[in-house]
Amino acid sequence: MALNGKVEAVLELECPPEKFLKAWKSEAHQIPKHSPNDIHAVELHEGDWESAHGSIKKWDYSVGGKRESLKERVELDEANKIIKFTVLEGDVMKMYKVFNPIYKLEAKGQGTLATLVIEYEKVNEDVPNPDIYLDFMLGRTKEIDAAIGKA
Repeated sequence: MALNGKVEAVLELECPPEKFLKAWKSEAHQIPKHSPNDIHAVELHEGDWESAHGSIKKWDYSVGGKRESLKERVELDEANKIIKFTVLEGDVMKMYKVFNPIYKLEAKGQGTLATLVIEYEKVNEDVPNPDIYLDFMLGRTKEIDAAIGKA
């Protein structure tokens, strides 16, 4: 069984890619308002709320009925419409040595075709693939899209 891998899914969003990028670039502090049942808080540890690239944020969230937290660094590639999060520490790192959620966005009509990817490396063979985290990412992405689409 491979310890390294990736899981991915494709989702159509109603908002354009630029609006979704902006939500993560300069409005991440608003994300708990878009998904209050599952994202409880976000704190800025390094960088600023306006540019996001290179910033480090701590997130408190619930996944699979369990409360967790993580600290991640944000990498934005605005030209290619890619948002990459490198998880530095947190509950998820008990199971994965590497855990990198990624959004790849492309315009599709008035909306966006979003490819959601999680690159990972398990700490051992007994650890499951991070499907529960991909499902979490899909659900929160839909909530964010619905909230920013109304704005």
